[in-house]
Amino acid sequence: MGRLAGKVALITGGARGMGAAHVRTFLREGAEVVFGDVLEPEGRALAAELGQRCRFVPHDVTDEDRWIAAVRTATSAFGRLDVLVNNAGVLRAGSIEEMTVADFRAVLEVNAVGQWLGVKHASRAMGPGGSIVNVSSVAGLVGGAGVSAYSASKFAVRGITRSAALELGPRGIRVNSVHPGGVATAMTGRDPDAPGPERAGSPLAALPIARAGAPAEVAELVLFLAAEESGYCTGAEFVVDGGMTAGAGF
Repeated sequence: MGRLAGKVALITGGARGMGAAHVRTFLREGAEVVFGDVLEPEGRALAAELGQRCRFVPHDVTDEDRWIAAVRTATSAFGRLDVLVNNAGVLRAGSIEEMTVADFRAVLEVNAVGQWLGVKHASRAMGPGGSIVNVSSVAGLVGGAGVSAYSASKFAVRGITRSAALELGPRGIRVNSVHPGGVATAMTGRDPDAPGPERAGSPLAALPIARAGAPAEVAELVLFLAAEESGYCTGAEFVVDGGMTAGAGF
């Protein structure tokens, strides 16, 4: 029996990168999975590869109607919804002086409002034993020059997570956040199949674990939070960053 046998999960941003790693890991552990993404060709191809225990839905997380449709797909196709992984996110770099207000708002819409909508609509379909995993970032724990919008949005995820944990706990639904560091994905420009070692002089080369993380390593932590082993964890923040935030010099 897999660790998620009998459970149904909804995963956003699942067509590639960390999201695809979550989809594959959850299927391996026995879950039935609905995953969404704005990358429709990639999403449909992945669903075709993975088989009947998963469904792909076109999903813009800023669109409330798409959230309602995604939750409906999970409950109609598989009869229930037990887990939400709020994984979808965008990164736009630029100094505060250079960045436009439109770009700042666009990042907040996807990374913060999108996750809030997910908690709102997925939790309505969950019963006791439900688990929501919100993917934040180490940039949601510490600031960073040139990523003010991203950092602000990921700090917001922490607040959403804690508030939701307090609100949903009486219903038996747990809510936690995951904070990855430098992970090898298309969004970060690193090869997820060969995440290290880092070249000399790279910021990641100075880490206690001197390489980028693999998406599958983050997925294993997300799996733990979705599974019953983490049944006493809620409103908490889990870091997977190779030691990036361990030192004051970060």
